[in-house]
Amino acid sequence: MKRILITGSWGMLGKDLVRKLNYKIFTPNKKKLNLFNFTDTKKYIKKNKINFVIHCAAKVGGIQDNVNHQLEYLVENLNLNKNIIMASHENGVKNFLNIGSSCIYPKNIKKKITENLMFKGDFEPTNEGYAISKYLSIKLCKFISQKEGYNYKTLIPTNLYGPNDKYDKEKSHLLAAIIKKISDAKKTKNKYVEIWGDGKARREFMYVSDLSDAILFSIKNFNRLPNILNIGTGIDYTVEAYYKKVAKIIYPKVKFYFNRKKPSGMRRKLLDVSKSKKLGWSSKVSLTNGIKKTLKDYKKYYEN
Repeated sequence: MKRILITGSWGMLGKDLVRKLNYKIFTPNKKKLNLFNFTDTKKYIKKNKINFVIHCAAKVGGIQDNVNHQLEYLVENLNLNKNIIMASHENGVKNFLNIGSSCIYPKNIKKKITENLMFKGDFEPTNEGYAISKYLSIKLCKFISQKEGYNYKTLIPTNLYGPNDKYDKEKSHLLAAIIKKISDAKKTKNKYVEIWGDGKARREFMYVSDLSDAILFSIKNFNRLPNILNIGTGIDYTVEAYYKKVAKIIYPKVKFYFNRKKPSGMRRKLLDVSKSKKLGWSSKVSLTNGIKKTLKDYKKYYEN
């Protein structure tokens, strides 16, 4: 019988995942399990006889927050990742699913990013701290998996959006920030909204329930998974296009201007998802439907 610990179960991905898993699951909050304390983490895994870990917990944020707090993103995620991975290993947990991030791939790759490009270039400077912490978590999983009987694998999801995201102009990810900015502009009858950079950088976004479905698929097909697997839509758009798609739904009259003093980040970051498709998984939620569902969640908490 699987006894699954989900770290980060109170975050955007964790909440969606918990709804779908039909296993004996453990979803401790920060008070019940402090992942920054190695001894406590090790004791929790042993006490609850955990035999499968899904590691979703992370300190996350948007581009500006990453730029402003590189040290915090590196150190906090480094400690958190090391503790849960090593505590699981030392307790003899054989199966571990690590949720990585596409930001760990080398910067400025113009073609679709395949899994074999991992560790083969410099990180994008705007989120280098976060990327290094994720990089090291994958290395830890790789080394543990070299031991007989241990399967510590990593999914590399593209950028996420959806219900329970952070709607904050400084700390949120792109799509959540766009929804917040355009909703605020409509509320205040402001006709103009700022876009950082030149708007030409391309990004891939996936609705959060697609990733939780991919995790469920991974649990059921764990032995078939490679050690590193991309999870995404295989489709990208420019930043400006995302603004226009959200505006069409929320506030069609709004106009945009570009602040080229602000960072644009990587010019393109599109995952090659051919391996996951070959295994039998692909994303299902379209961008338009995903935005509408996310907007419904935003209105529920911020406009009532």
